[in-house]
Amino acid sequence: MNIIDLFSQNKLIQTWHRGVSNLGRQLIMGLSGASKALAIASAYQANEEKIVVLTSTQNEVEKLASDLSGLIGEDKVYTFFADDVAAAEFIFASMDKAHSRLEALNFLQDTTQTGILITSLVGARVLLPNPKAYAESQLKFVVGEDYNLDKVVKVLSNVGYQKVSQVLNPGEFSRRGDIVDIYEVTADYPYRLEFFGDEVDGIREFDAETQKSLSNVEQVTIYPADELILSEEDFTRASTAFEKYLETAKDAQHAYLSELYAATQEHYRHQDIRRFLSLFYAKEWTLLDYIPKGTPVFFDDYQKIVDRNAKFDLEVANLLTEDLQRGKAVSSLVYFADIYKDLRQYQPATFFSNFHKGLGNLKFDKLHNFTQYPMQEFFNQFPLLIDEINRYQKSKATILVQSDTQHGLERLQENLQEYGLDLPIVGANDLQEHQAQLVVGNLSNGFYFADDKIVLITEHEIYHKKVKRRIRRSNISNAERLKDYNELSKGDYVVHHVHGIGKFLGIETIEIHGVHRDYLTIQYQGSSTISLPVEQIESLSKYVSADGKEPKINKLNDGRFQKTKQKVSKQVEDIADDLLKLYAERSQMKGFAFSPDDDLQREFDDDFAYVETEDQLRSIKEIKHDMEEAKPMDRLLVGDVGFGKTEVAMRAAFKAVNDHKQVAVLVPTTVLAQQHFTNFSERFDNYPVEVAVLSRFQSKKEQNETLEKLKQGQVDIIIGTHRLLSKDVEFADLGLIIIDEEQRFGVKHKEKLKELKTKVDVLTLTATPIPRTLHMSMLGIRDLSVIETPPTNRYPVQTYVLETNPGLIREAIIREMDRGGQVFYVYNRVDTIDQKVSELQELVPEASIGFVHGQMSEIQLENTLMDFIEGVYDVLVATTIIETGVDISNVNTLFIENADHMGLSTLYQLRGRVGRSNRIAYAYLMYRPDKILTEVSEKRLDAIKGFTELGSGFKIAMRDLSIRGAGNILGASQSGFIDSVGFEMYSQLLEEAIAKKQGKSQTRRKSNAEINLQIDAYLPSDYIDDERQKIEIYKRIREIESQNDYQTLQDELIDRFGEYPDQVAYLLEIGLVKSYMDNAFTELVERKDNNLLVRFEKASLQHYLTQDYFEALSKTDLKARIGENQGKIEITFNVRGKKDYEILEELQKFGSMLAEIKARKAQAN
Repeated sequence: MNIIDLFSQNKLIQTWHRGVSNLGRQLIMGLSGASKALAIASAYQANEEKIVVLTSTQNEVEKLASDLSGLIGEDKVYTFFADDVAAAEFIFASMDKAHSRLEALNFLQDTTQTGILITSLVGARVLLPNPKAYAESQLKFVVGEDYNLDKVVKVLSNVGYQKVSQVLNPGEFSRRGDIVDIYEVTADYPYRLEFFGDEVDGIREFDAETQKSLSNVEQVTIYPADELILSEEDFTRASTAFEKYLETAKDAQHAYLSELYAATQEHYRHQDIRRFLSLFYAKEWTLLDYIPKGTPVFFDDYQKIVDRNAKFDLEVANLLTEDLQRGKAVSSLVYFADIYKDLRQYQPATFFSNFHKGLGNLKFDKLHNFTQYPMQEFFNQFPLLIDEINRYQKSKATILVQSDTQHGLERLQENLQEYGLDLPIVGANDLQEHQAQLVVGNLSNGFYFADDKIVLITEHEIYHKKVKRRIRRSNISNAERLKDYNELSKGDYVVHHVHGIGKFLGIETIEIHGVHRDYLTIQYQGSSTISLPVEQIESLSKYVSADGKEPKINKLNDGRFQKTKQKVSKQVEDIADDLLKLYAERSQMKGFAFSPDDDLQREFDDDFAYVETEDQLRSIKEIKHDMEEAKPMDRLLVGDVGFGKTEVAMRAAFKAVNDHKQVAVLVPTTVLAQQHFTNFSERFDNYPVEVAVLSRFQSKKEQNETLEKLKQGQVDIIIGTHRLLSKDVEFADLGLIIIDEEQRFGVKHKEKLKELKTKVDVLTLTATPIPRTLHMSMLGIRDLSVIETPPTNRYPVQTYVLETNPGLIREAIIREMDRGGQVFYVYNRVDTIDQKVSELQELVPEASIGFVHGQMSEIQLENTLMDFIEGVYDVLVATTIIETGVDISNVNTLFIENADHMGLSTLYQLRGRVGRSNRIAYAYLMYRPDKILTEVSEKRLDAIKGFTELGSGFKIAMRDLSIRGAGNILGASQSGFIDSVGFEMYSQLLEEAIAKKQGKSQTRRKSNAEINLQIDAYLPSDYIDDERQKIEIYKRIREIESQNDYQTLQDELIDRFGEYPDQVAYLLEIGLVKSYMDNAFTELVERKDNNLLVRFEKASLQHYLTQDYFEALSKTDLKARIGENQGKIEITFNVRGKKDYEILEELQKFGSMLAEIKARKAQAN
């Protein structure tokens, strides 16, 4: 039996189960926390139906969802997310909110599903569309059925899907002729529907990154992408209402309402539409209207719900008054439905409560009283724990000691054995009654259920360790598609390898003598332009520089760019020299070879409280491999803020200590040293490892003691700032240095580090990402490990973008304090920061507020930060200095004032400061009300909104950051050079220089033939009209290297864009012919009337003798003659009366034979 079965044996619980769905109201007294979750799970197990649980706040929802997921599986637990702060409902929010709501509504409407839906009181009051309309807005497609395509597109827009040219993210759709791509919000992959007329011809899943199809499906249901669904009638209804209000509205209100009115008439959703929903919908429908008749509703702590409801009414009233004063509302608006009466009258219902007070005149059909006590805390006192277990055993209780991993259980078992108590480990489904046992589970807290003598003790009570929260994975992938930032779009700056920096104006199709060709147009100084044939696309790269600075455009043919390029090349060669010298020295060195992992190491690794990501595991493997080799390690570990680099470093440290070597952890600030010390001490707590810290938070005496111990070898891991590099620090036997954020150390410290690096293993951590291209070119020189995936149990940060709004700030700070958390308030003006603090103090008198900024003395700054970490302050007002490296997992709400003034990368890093625990974190990016935003800041705010959906904003930030990262690795002097030719070209030059120095001089493997066959071959706009996709396909055609590539690309085009016209077929064939001709070092393939000339470069003579050309010619059916012109072989084919496709076919035969001969000879050599 499992824990639910055990609990369900109670007679009272069984009586309650029998009445759950058919009695009006029951009251359950005495249960709380995990035992309440158990009761709810047992009711679900007994009746296997839908149950809806209503709690007072979102925090309660999360706690309960976590416990229930552990009990009945996360696929049976749904939550309807609603922010506890009223105003948050109406501002821009991230995808996850919509996602959880849609899943919840779909669950309620799907008659086949069973499970538990949990929502907070606010969630139950949110206005929703007519349940009937919602049910009808699900589109179901079945292969072979007919649909009206235009209507489908319209419905998709109505239910919240956005039309784009290429589908990348959930909630988007695109239409190309007869192909419709839809990324359903809750699906893992987008769907591609191919129509034939009005009939669905096929449905396939495809991969958003490659746009290639994966597998076929017979049918698919598309659920709405937004819980806001508006019909024609709704828009008409609202228009009429706005007309009425506009008659009496004054000034600001009039302007605002007319804006809304205009949008509504266009059937366009204004960004503030959620505030006005009550004018659109015919009735106030809420979640309650979606609950199928007869579904039991459980009130989790009824009194708290009533309290919260009264407070919330007040909050909403204040919000409405405030909005009315700002002219942003009308008096009859209903922001949230009033459901109090419906809740009181709802049946069948079960009320959980801990006392009778406040239940008023509710009549209950049954009352059930239970006796349950919370479990005491043992704080690592094993003797005390064992006494308790023995005491419970005497009374024949069933005792469960729970850990959240198998490994944790084994450790517990050992710990208890040391104190003479031997407990068996049993499976979750094999519990033994009246016995004490160890079991794996995820309940958040222990209890003693006296009625049935069930005892649950969790690790939380034993070690005071946080239990791993279980949450449902949202399937919005975080894997950033960074490759996209090299895509060209109109208006981008580009670098041409001869002409230099210009502006890309787009693709144009030019027709000469009935033959179309696509050209890329680039504008240079003095508005002179050049048109490049698309096949020369690789001579262009996108201009990318640090922080998006605009470059100076070159003048055509003035030779300046060539000079600049030479200067950069020379510079790059010097760098390549330095890098290679360092690398060569290191590889000659003898270091210490650490021994392979043993059991203790494996135990330490398994002790990690979270699931490792693939990248973490790979990095750990690479690092351990380096340590086990005899040469000194020098590895750089790159990973985003909070992606688990520290854990990787700790495992490396443990490996070193395990071989009796000492480890030095070097960090840039005292505060970080303290934090790392806390983290390391906690992680190494159960192992024989001595961790110490050296920082100015210790007295002189303590510092000297630590230094003495270090010299004697009594300290295994020492953590400190650059103080560790001072002369008086002596190690007994140093084996590994871990450096956090090396770029933040000064020059002389770096020199000292360079010396150390030649002797011991070094692991450097950095959060600044490094561009891919650089990563590749550095492969031969610097060992890199990259972590790109975020840990699984992180909630995404709920990001809101809004006007500064004191009411909301107050509510959000109070909410964070209520759940025991802290708040960052970023305010970037040092001169008025004190004023800001007193403003906030007036707003939230119950909070204690501290502040820091860059003009304080270092000591003041560090002390304030330490106080904040220790919880002296609830709110810390700070300038952007917190952007780097303060790690406080208790801070889960962030405000940024005047966010529109900050660079994207700064905002991105600031946002990385919250959401580091397994609670939902909130980030509010604010701008001044009524301020006309400049175009740049508007773009920036849009991009930040994109952050939440991991959209373009994210990519820009990553790009800016990664270029910073490049500067860090190559040294600051480089950024000027990078800017002068653009990052892509810089990387290319660096790669060439390194290859040259390593003696891998590039022998040319192929030519770049010019091909003029006078055949109409291009991508017509009615086949692909999106420029970015056009460029992408042209690039792909250039990459064709074999018959195989050619066929793959054919299939992909048909898959993505449908059947193609002749021009495209020819374009692909010419692409294949060109790849053969390049391979054979052809210079020119040109058709003049009835003759076709193929001229080879001189280089081709290294590969072919005259008889080889004859052999290749014998494969074709064309008459030809061979000649020579200035030492170059020329072959002239007679193509009189041949059709275009025949000519291409013959050229293919000729080319593929040449390739065969070349390969044959290469093998013989």
